[in-house]
Amino acid sequence: MRTGALARRRAPGEVGGFFKKVAALDAGQRIYDAIWDSFSGPIRVLVHNKYVFTPFWKHHNGVEGFEDWEEWFRASGRRFRRALEERDTVRVLRLVFDRLYVLRNQIVHGGATWNSRVNRDQVRDGAAILAFLMPVFVDVMMVNPHEDWGRPFYPVVE
Repeated sequence: MRTGALARRRAPGEVGGFFKKVAALDAGQRIYDAIWDSFSGPIRVLVHNKYVFTPFWKHHNGVEGFEDWEEWFRASGRRFRRALEERDTVRVLRLVFDRLYVLRNQIVHGGATWNSRVNRDQVRDGAAILAFLMPVFVDVMMVNPHEDWGRPFYPVVE
């Protein structure tokens, strides 16, 4: 079933658990403020862009079971609106990072190339969001070294 295929992309709760923990431990509310103040416009544009939505590309590439990607897209928009109404930072982060993962794949696998005009707005906005959030995530982790942040998936291996 297609929901299983999408769910296998990552273990349930891994990313959401991280976002929940890092947002809860962000004493200065920098993540919350960034989502609701600094990046609310770029986040809305990113979440409402079908070109950074996994089911759109699965359908476009002929993967069976994604003919109704548009309904998935509308449902994702409804989840996003609900998250905004409830000011649910963790849910917004999950939706945003799902879109950023697709954007990353476009860059790494050639769909958005250097100096092209394709996807420039998404790349610019995605880079700005990441440039702000990643140092905040790292800072929160460094300030809370006794928290269980999980085992590194890519540890140094000799």
